[in-house]
Amino acid sequence: MLIKWFISHQWKQAFRSPIFQKNLVVNIFLGLIAFILFLEFLVAGIYIGDHWHEIFPNDHPVTKFNSYLLYYFAFDLILRFFMQSLPVMKIQPYLHLPIKKSSILHYLLGKAFLNFFNFFPLLIVIPIAAFQVSSNYSAGQAWIWVIAVFISVLSMNYLMVYLKRQWVGKPAIIGFFGLILIGLVTLDHFKVVAFSELSSYLFNAIILSPVYIVIPIGVFLLIYYINYAFLKANMYPEEIAVKKSKKVESSDFKYLKSFGKIGEMMGLEFRLYLRHKRTKSMLYMTPLFIFYGFIFYPNPEFKDVIWIRFFIGWFITGGLMYNYLVWAFAYESNYFDALLGNNIDMTQYFKMKFTLAVIISSACFVITIPYVFFDAQILLINFCMYLYSIGGLSFALLYMATFNKLRLDLSKGAAFNYQGMGASNWLAMVPAMLVPILLYIGLDAIGLTFIGTVICGIMGVLGLLFHKTLLELLVKQFNKRKYIMAEGFRKR
Repeated sequence: MLIKWFISHQWKQAFRSPIFQKNLVVNIFLGLIAFILFLEFLVAGIYIGDHWHEIFPNDHPVTKFNSYLLYYFAFDLILRFFMQSLPVMKIQPYLHLPIKKSSILHYLLGKAFLNFFNFFPLLIVIPIAAFQVSSNYSAGQAWIWVIAVFISVLSMNYLMVYLKRQWVGKPAIIGFFGLILIGLVTLDHFKVVAFSELSSYLFNAIILSPVYIVIPIGVFLLIYYINYAFLKANMYPEEIAVKKSKKVESSDFKYLKSFGKIGEMMGLEFRLYLRHKRTKSMLYMTPLFIFYGFIFYPNPEFKDVIWIRFFIGWFITGGLMYNYLVWAFAYESNYFDALLGNNIDMTQYFKMKFTLAVIISSACFVITIPYVFFDAQILLINFCMYLYSIGGLSFALLYMATFNKLRLDLSKGAAFNYQGMGASNWLAMVPAMLVPILLYIGLDAIGLTFIGTVICGIMGVLGLLFHKTLLELLVKQFNKRKYIMAEGFRKR
């Protein structure tokens, strides 16, 4: 009965929200995408389950599948950390009522159980159990195995919830956990510990002796209890033991004073990024941009597919800059009127945006230089795409950003959040991705394989040489559009 009231209250809160109608179309669209993904995973799961023994004819099918499970759980945890939102609930209105605090906490933790990330793996696991496990063992053992895998998925879910809540108050815990994960990957890479063998041994043991299912159940209960204890200790506002970081003022970035007025503006920009959830979400996702190359570069299948390397080169050197500039003014939509009402030199304002974009892209390029150990060609492509990003794409994105007049809610995360996305944001992908790739493909068709790479780099150099002229043109464009943008940003 109590859960029924919780659900009723939260539904009314969402339905009566002023943004419910605005997000209705977007939610319907995302629902259709989720349904299509469900069907695709289902078809893929049935096909893989039926043909898994043919894919690895020299290995025992169940043992081979079990050998990948620990790797999947690690990948699942990382993906959830960046993409999955935390379950939230305003508990203060219930604290003065005769309601058991444990009931509130169990309901809040129960919301995390219903996340769709928890159920998508079953679309692969159940067909494997039906076609492979049951045919090699028994139906009962297959069901025990499915339950064990599902409980392990739930453990990763609740571990992510705990780590993400700890990120705010104790980021050192995340760093320590990240070091452990890196250490385990290193041990596996150098064959000190073979996690594929450990994975197959653990889950084979559960199939052969179902009593071992107590291991994943015990791990799940432990992680669930850790979450419960943390929420209970931080249930009341005055009990929240969050180490408040030193207040970030523009004066805290003393080294920025050497840049004069532009330095002060950069300090304010840093404050904006460090204070709001949406902007901080992008900072958390930075490793995804930088380490994206590890998915493709070690794979020999993509060694000769140069256009993919173009895309990766742009993504890892300019992707973070893209996310900064494509919403360059929308991030400031909450106080855009104040921006126009103050005596701000817009030339310096645009120069500040451009300088930050160069700093972001330069940092990404420097960090990704070690990719050269995979192939020297990678460094050439990445360097040319880096020049293209800072000298060409940056100005194109700032120009496209002047057409964005949709207000952004910075209190929400960035993952699966399409609020503030307009036509200009989608069109900005043309110079970002399509122009370099099409340029390469066109010239490669006539035998000029790497000329497209060099042309991208030359475009960037020309943009840097004439950056003052380009910034003046951007200021004129901004002055034409600023009142239209301001009117759009006022709408909630």
